[in-house]
Amino acid sequence: MATPLNRANQAKEDEFYTQLSDIESELKHYRKHFAGKTVLCNCDDPFESNFFKYFCLNFNRLKLKKLIATCYSGSPITGNELTLFGDDTEEERRTPYKAVVTSVRDANGDGATSMVDVAELFKQGENLCERLEGNGDFRSEECLRLLDEADIVVTNPPFSKFREFVSTLVEHDKKFIIIGNQNAITYKEFFPLLRDNKVWLG
Repeated sequence: MATPLNRANQAKEDEFYTQLSDIESELKHYRKHFAGKTVLCNCDDPFESNFFKYFCLNFNRLKLKKLIATCYSGSPITGNELTLFGDDTEEERRTPYKAVVTSVRDANGDGATSMVDVAELFKQGENLCERLEGNGDFRSEECLRLLDEADIVVTNPPFSKFREFVSTLVEHDKKFIIIGNQNAITYKEFFPLLRDNKVWLG
């Protein structure tokens, strides 16, 4: 069975999902910074992204105000884990959507909080999951509106779009945590940010 990483590699794509253990290892250093904040994961298919999973499962512990996740229609691995709308066709499964989480609780009464509860809260309408109007690209107008709503962006952007992604965050004056390929720091656009102490390496 092909994993998302294998599929991305075989398709010569630059997108794959970050391991939950890597996310936990890095984000443990920033826990106090999330209290009362809106976090945006704008390169992350809800229910497939481990960033989304991390923030859902730690929503209350981190005292988040809101979690927003979006995915884009061109993603080579969108819709492979779980569909939320009962989609039947490949095209429908790859339709971009956003998830907005403002509450995480034991919705099914089993005494624990898990992604099953998060899914149930979407079904109950306590949290929001809906299709995007556009293609879900982080540069699109509707995704930029979500960016403006966020306090902190946390994700692993596609490597080929790394420069544009960081430029967009800097232009919108956003705090961000990116877990990705360290080769990106060699980009000429990135070095001034390091030099001026506007970004740090984890």
